[in-house]
Amino acid sequence: MIEKFNTYKGYPLVRNGNQLYYGYMSDPYVIFIQILETKDENGEQMTSKVRVVQMDTNEPDPLKAFVKNAERECGLYEALDIANVWLEKALKS
Repeated sequence: MIEKFNTYKGYPLVRNGNQLYYGYMSDPYVIFIQILETKDENGEQMTSKVRVVQMDTNEPDPLKAFVKNAERECGLYEALDIANVWLEKALKS
């Protein structure tokens, strides 16, 4: 059975609670997004602060796998756009 994932700009996007993984785990890099804060807007919880981390999928030590990271006060769509730029650059190099 083949599992179908949600995608964003052609890459898989997998969410588990406040954590998202963006990219193919078989590629050299993926992006990890952690939702740090949310705020209530009209009865809906909206992302207000995130941590975006570029991870090396070939590094066995999880602490050394973090290549680049940033905390931003932004919504989820802006975080995904940052993730897409980082991933595209990392995979081209």
